[in-house]
Amino acid sequence: MKSTRRKRDKIRSWLFIAPSLAGVLTFFVAPFLVVIYYSLVNNPVQHKFVGLTNYVRVATNEAHQLAMFNTARFSFAAVPLAVVLALIAAVMMESAIPARSFFRSCLLSPMMVPVASIVLIWQVLFHHNGLVNGLFGIHLDWLKSEHAQFVIVLLFIWKNLGYNMILFMAALSSVPKDLIEVSRIEGAGRIQVFFRIKLRYISATILFVTIMSVLNSFKVFRETYLMTGEYPYDSLYLLQHYMNNTFVSLDYQKLSSAAVLMSIVIIVLVGIMFITEDRFGRDLDD
Repeated sequence: MKSTRRKRDKIRSWLFIAPSLAGVLTFFVAPFLVVIYYSLVNNPVQHKFVGLTNYVRVATNEAHQLAMFNTARFSFAAVPLAVVLALIAAVMMESAIPARSFFRSCLLSPMMVPVASIVLIWQVLFHHNGLVNGLFGIHLDWLKSEHAQFVIVLLFIWKNLGYNMILFMAALSSVPKDLIEVSRIEGAGRIQVFFRIKLRYISATILFVTIMSVLNSFKVFRETYLMTGEYPYDSLYLLQHYMNNTFVSLDYQKLSSAAVLMSIVIIVLVGIMFITEDRFGRDLDD
């Protein structure tokens, strides 16, 4: 009887999961397999298998190399800042600082601003006749200079800081209060409590926020494209620009190969973060 019930429960479970599983397979897995297939053939008409030729072609392309370098530089600059500053903001919001609700609302407001308004605001700020140049008395077209990526990093942080802060605040509120009180009774200071207790208990949230920030760093193309167009200044030419331009030229092989390479990089980065968090969390469990 028990085995029969278990079989029925499994069948019911799979029936409940089936619609979601079918959707994932149809709209995510199947298209990605098609992309991999196109990256291994010469063109969509002849379908001749060419192995890794398309990948070599993309990897040795100067535009792709520039896009890879700019995207990596942007992610390595923007992601750590977005995570660390959000954690600092969450710790500050957790303490009894004056006007805490006001500052929280200010940090969350960028999440409610439409993309078109964001682009307009940042164009007004960093135009060669913009507000920033007027305040500092300089004449610099920020989006057409070596400082262009600095503007996009600021935009990324401004846009994602509030969301990351809310996640950290929720994680900090779940840290056992009795453990913190015991550590303070034993003479631990605020810094020791933060690094030895709080930081270790929110390690899973730090991993999640970092992964989301990495993924969001690959989505900054939308704002960059609206501000600078298809062919921006060299320091703003990102992987999404490269893939968008290859899509416009209908070069499916280059587009598919670039997409697969980018997916591999993201998977490797996420895997490294999971391994790091797993070791950190295992140490916490011990």
